[in-house]
Amino acid sequence: MVSRLNTENIETRPTARRELKRWARLAVLALALAGLFALLLAVSRIPGSENIIAWPTAFFRKALVIHVIFAFVVWFLAVFAALCLLMAEALGGGRARAAFLGGPAVMLATCGFILLLIPALLDRGAPSLNNYIPVITDPLYYTGLGILAAGLLLAVLRLWASAIGSRAWALPPAVAVIGASVIFVMALISAVLAWNALDNRAPDHAYNEDLTWGVGHVLQFLNATLLIGAWQMLAQATVGRSLMPPALFQAAIALLVASGMVGPFLYFAFEPFSTAHRDAFTLLQYAMAPSTTLAAIGLGAAILAQRRESHLPWDDPGFLCLFLSPLVFLVGGFMGLFVDGADTRTPAHYHAVIAGVMLAFFGLFYRLILPRLGQDVGSGWAMRAQVWLFGIGQTMASIGLFWAGSSGAARKIAGEAQGLEGIAQIGGLWMNGVGGIIAVAGGLMFTWTAGRALVHKGPHKSRDDT
Repeated sequence: MVSRLNTENIETRPTARRELKRWARLAVLALALAGLFALLLAVSRIPGSENIIAWPTAFFRKALVIHVIFAFVVWFLAVFAALCLLMAEALGGGRARAAFLGGPAVMLATCGFILLLIPALLDRGAPSLNNYIPVITDPLYYTGLGILAAGLLLAVLRLWASAIGSRAWALPPAVAVIGASVIFVMALISAVLAWNALDNRAPDHAYNEDLTWGVGHVLQFLNATLLIGAWQMLAQATVGRSLMPPALFQAAIALLVASGMVGPFLYFAFEPFSTAHRDAFTLLQYAMAPSTTLAAIGLGAAILAQRRESHLPWDDPGFLCLFLSPLVFLVGGFMGLFVDGADTRTPAHYHAVIAGVMLAFFGLFYRLILPRLGQDVGSGWAMRAQVWLFGIGQTMASIGLFWAGSSGAARKIAGEAQGLEGIAQIGGLWMNGVGGIIAVAGGLMFTWTAGRALVHKGPHKSRDDT
């Protein structure tokens, strides 16, 4: 059985091509905004920066909300929607069923994007730094989250309509995207159950934490599923190999989907928002380990097999993303064994894990999304540099946070409020700041590369191609 779907037909369908470009633009714009605020956040955490720049009192907290929501929610979900479109087209034999859902889907997501940003730009609402999905307590922000989710749901429904009756739905790329779509619906159900259990409580930090706790944990299974799917697609595109036999790949995705489906049932198995309920979601995260570890081992074996038989394409930015993504992800996974939620070891863990996913998504833009739009970004030194800068910078920043946190540096604060003392806290946060700046440089180079390609009207080849 082959493990590659035909997505080339999307280039010949103007309507699908326009929609794919809109999802891609939304994703890149979200990443650009997140990168800008990541740079400001990294600088604000450098010891002594408050003596040079007079940061507003509430800057760090609101900037952190904007950074997280656009980097880890909007960017990820926009890429997910683009993959839903590509797979719907492929499964439909070059034309997705229920294609009329495409326009409203991307329109709703765009409206949600704008509504999420307005409260911050107009200095509305108070920032709530809850886990996974931070919130600004403003009706526009909550509405933005709901509209964004509605747009993505339409993209999922179109994918499901295209998968019905298709014999290609069991192939690895389709299995991953369809599996992620099921998990997305489980996250929506978790959100509805949480909202219903809150029983009209007044919005505050505790309200937001309870509302998003289950949703955020379920979405991590979506991210892991997309990560494995991205590795599979990049391995096929760069070294012509699969991560593992199709049946084993299906089992790995099935485990992630089954684990994500547990999320809504936890609202019935435990009293909502109780300690036992929260702990159950926390323990559920360990179910991601078998599938991601198996995929990483399979990827390593595929790369080693290619190296023995031929040479590795180090000049291909897609391959560099494939090479660095599991390494950075596994560094974050290792850090996760030591977190307790109170210090900067927690953000060290999830920044490295998420950076691994982001690198895989960079690779999808280089080798799948932009090529389907007729855009060739090339493989010159600037393309390779942006991948190395982002990967090394994020690893360095995460190690710095982990080092500082191992000596008790508190999370979610900056400037003088950190009360830093000792070489570990001060040196670790300096390392985090410098690493963050390096990573942001790589991320901004990527957004410039992808953004330039997405505004180009015709076939495009990067000028730095060598």
